[in-house]
Amino acid sequence: MTSFERQLPILYSFRRCPYAMRARLAITYANTPVELREVQLRNKPGALLTASSKGTVPVLVLPSGQVVDESLDIIQWAIQINDPDDWASCWESAGCQTLIQRNDGEFKYYLDRYKYADRYPDQSMEYYRQQGECFLGDLEQRLQQSTYLCGPGFSIADAAIAPFIRQFAAVEQDWFAHSEYHALRHWLRVFLDSTLFAGSMQHYQPWTADSPQQLFGRAESNRSNSPPKPLK
Repeated sequence: MTSFERQLPILYSFRRCPYAMRARLAITYANTPVELREVQLRNKPGALLTASSKGTVPVLVLPSGQVVDESLDIIQWAIQINDPDDWASCWESAGCQTLIQRNDGEFKYYLDRYKYADRYPDQSMEYYRQQGECFLGDLEQRLQQSTYLCGPGFSIADAAIAPFIRQFAAVEQDWFAHSEYHALRHWLRVFLDSTLFAGSMQHYQPWTADSPQQLFGRAESNRSNSPPKPLK
């Protein structure tokens, strides 16, 4: 192991978690190497809990010892290092931040209930889906006007929101495939077919204290750091 590798930031992640997913998307996009530690949520390592008592992913531990345990802050950290397509300009717009706040707030609330409707019997699965569709409808309107959520290029808004729309679409795949959200389905398909998504979704064995270092974030190991391109 080189001295460079020993000093890499450490990212605690869980492959399917949408918050961790968007952090990995940003790190891949920024071509910023980190040591990735895949976490089993039912058996969280002590090192993760020591770094962040929240016990949730993602958690980024910098070589200085600073801990960043919010996904949006990790995105900010990555694009401050390298931002080839100027994601930062989108973040600076009020509309982008409001959209992400809605995703992380009301939409995530109904997404969880839609996915696990049997745990929330106060309302039906259809009811939770319909509440989530309020957000889908707003995204659809945006995407009918532009290729991506905040303009012609893939940006921080798309990276932050797409993992959650992916989850929503997977709950009832046939329903979503035949839904009225034509522009949204197209946008999601472009994202899922992109090298950026593929590069951020590699499989890693769960980390233990005895695990070898697993590198993540370099373009050569993540296929590409290119953002999704519109379908022709």
